[in-house]
Amino acid sequence: MKFSLNLFPFLNRLEKAALSAVEAEVEWFCLPAGQTLFEQGEPADAFYLVRSGALAAFRNGADGRPELVGHVRQGEPIGEMAMVADSNHSASVYALRDSELVRLPKAAFERLTNKHASLMRELARMMLHRLRGGTAHTQAEPRVFALISTSPTIDLDFRARELEAAVADLGLKVAIVAEDKAAWAGTRLDRMEADHDVVILIAKLGDADWARRAMGRADRIWMLARADARPSLPLMPEDPSPAARLKLIDVVIVHHGGDKRTSSPGDWVAAADAARCFHWSQGSKADARHLARMMTGKSVGLALSGGGSRAYAHVGAVKALRESGIEFDAYCGASMGGIIAAGAALGWDNEELETRMRQAFVESNPMSDWTLPVVSMIAGKRVDRRLKTHFGEVTINEMGRPFFCVSSNLTDGSVRVHRSGLLRKALRCSIAIPGLLPPVIDGEDVLVDGAVFNNFPVVELRAFHRGLNIGCDVTRTNAIRASDFVDPPSFAGWVRKNGLSDPPPIASLLMRAATVGTLSQHARFRDATDVLILPELEMDLREWKRFDDAVEAGYRATMEVLEKGLVPVAGTR
Repeated sequence: MKFSLNLFPFLNRLEKAALSAVEAEVEWFCLPAGQTLFEQGEPADAFYLVRSGALAAFRNGADGRPELVGHVRQGEPIGEMAMVADSNHSASVYALRDSELVRLPKAAFERLTNKHASLMRELARMMLHRLRGGTAHTQAEPRVFALISTSPTIDLDFRARELEAAVADLGLKVAIVAEDKAAWAGTRLDRMEADHDVVILIAKLGDADWARRAMGRADRIWMLARADARPSLPLMPEDPSPAARLKLIDVVIVHHGGDKRTSSPGDWVAAADAARCFHWSQGSKADARHLARMMTGKSVGLALSGGGSRAYAHVGAVKALRESGIEFDAYCGASMGGIIAAGAALGWDNEELETRMRQAFVESNPMSDWTLPVVSMIAGKRVDRRLKTHFGEVTINEMGRPFFCVSSNLTDGSVRVHRSGLLRKALRCSIAIPGLLPPVIDGEDVLVDGAVFNNFPVVELRAFHRGLNIGCDVTRTNAIRASDFVDPPSFAGWVRKNGLSDPPPIASLLMRAATVGTLSQHARFRDATDVLILPELEMDLREWKRFDDAVEAGYRATMEVLEKGLVPVAGTR
């Protein structure tokens, strides 16, 4: 069947003969919501154009969950890069809603491009435009959000208006669609989506028909839950929408003040099988701004590397970034970087963050309970007590801003991303330097310092949110002194000279050995950051008393980056 391809902008520039030839070769078909167009790793045997509907592309994520690459909407192509490169597809593509597509088989494409040079020229122009982040790329962001209240007492209209105002402050056009528009035809909703940057569909979970339709049209689902309520099980409908099946779900815990706790945020995350957990306090403009940035791809994430005492520099970096007005929306870290990132994610201000780090690591060294080495040189009990003192029984999903840290699973050689559970246990896994601290045993898994496999988890951070990422890395050169290993004293001689409170050089050796394996990967990790801070540090990994020197180095390096104008505008107050 031959039909017009005028819906596809990049084809409109083709010569008339070339356009007619393409129209004669393409095949039209329907792809029902939830169905697969192609899988990651499959050979590219055609490229596709979306006539109507919406699709989403995923690749295998760094944190074990599918990573959303982007959305593909009306008028956009799919699979053209793999076909031109004669390679396998780099992502899997699924229909988010009932979609109509046209297909141009590879053999027909090669025949047409050989005959009509304008087809290859326009396709190359379009691909370059996408790779450079042009309009076609930005349109691939999630744009349609379903806000689904799990309780009739949540004021959806008020919450939607708060989000609308916060998104509008970012210079974007918003539409709110409530149940009174449930009878609208799909084409009318399509036009509304085309005319706005963000569309918010609001529905109560109890209003089954409209809630199902809202979730069925959404690029992403936000389940709003009261902090003082317990999730019903099962929470999601028996026949969930494609967005739900593809795990494009977040939980937003609504706080009204003085909430009586009957469940934990983790219970809601488990019930919804959600990827992320947000918190929204009544009347909090900061929370509304945070959610608006997460919704629009204008969020700002912070990744902090491990590095022993050199990680103190992160305290200075965080201080300088905050003073510049940046509001962070997601935090992550490895090893000591994870501990500092956790404090920032909990909302500790600059003074509290500095005070707690001094108390935990400077005023007395928690890694000084030496023991005869059976599994480690340090018993680790002081570290455990110190983590409990500062982080208590807080779980990761309770934290004011999303957070994760990483550890290394020696059992299967994988990176473990800690996105839920007890915070202090996750941090204990992330700082368990092999040979220095005992590993953490989780079932059959042996978990040690995150730095062993990934000391700078910015790739995982990019999979976690769609905005800009700032990283601070302290693992470059000068992290260990060669002189410490020339004619070293005996253990007794070291103790006579330095006492038992200062760690001997073997501590630096073990800490550097834990991180050096990932140095070759650092170029890739650093390339994943949008803004990279590299403090100049002339200090060993175990110089725990040089807190002020490291903090100043981190602050100074960050100020130099800020003065170059590399700070994002979207994430500032």
